[in-house]
Amino acid sequence: MPEKFSTLTEMLNSWVGGAGTTMIGALIGRLMWHTNEVKKDRRKFFGKELLWELPIAIGMAIIGEGLSRYLGLAQPVSTGLIAALAYLGPRGAEVLLMKWSPRWVGK
Repeated sequence: MPEKFSTLTEMLNSWVGGAGTTMIGALIGRLMWHTNEVKKDRRKFFGKELLWELPIAIGMAIIGEGLSRYLGLAQPVSTGLIAALAYLGPRGAEVLLMKWSPRWVGK
């Protein structure tokens, strides 16, 4: 009897587990950013730059998982946060943090 899934995240969790879903979300986030760079003719799709996206995706997945645990987010929202952070990358996350941190530090 086939299982019924209501979301893509539930299906991925069933197939590859939570860690696999986290990595898939991070890889898709980096692939979206890389594809955007290809559209702007800043890089080739199949080039050495594509290999540099893997450690960034892994690092952003670890950071995103920690942040989602800290915020108490459930799995579908957690995967979305990880994909968004992976899309932003380290520099984008730094800019976002610097923009929001004065609000927290000043209080």
